[in-house]
Amino acid sequence: MQHYHRIRDLREDNDLTQEALCKKLYMHKTTYTNYEQGKHTVPLDFAVLIADFYNVSLDYIAGRTNFPHGSANPEFSSDELSVVEKFSSLTERNKGKLEQFLDQLCKQQENSSSIFKEAK
Repeated sequence: MQHYHRIRDLREDNDLTQEALCKKLYMHKTTYTNYEQGKHTVPLDFAVLIADFYNVSLDYIAGRTNFPHGSANPEFSSDELSVVEKFSSLTERNKGKLEQFLDQLCKQQENSSSIFKEAK
């Protein structure tokens, strides 16, 4: 369930504790924790509240896109644009190598995230 990871990642990316976020959203910490851990389904009204709070799209919260502002008009940082420019300059063979490397990095990150979750 991608959206559980997204709401946690958004909170952490904004340097907020669960307590601080709950205080800002006027909600009970246990309720939020259950959403973030995937113990309870995130209701639509809460997903809308979180999307508005972080200024991201509902599709991003739901994991339907990796672009925070939606797939129709993604906003890229200068670092992201630099990566795209470098990728475009590669040969097809090197693009393939880079894609394989990125797949490996994503799997490693996913595995380390899973191990961290299990340790909790």
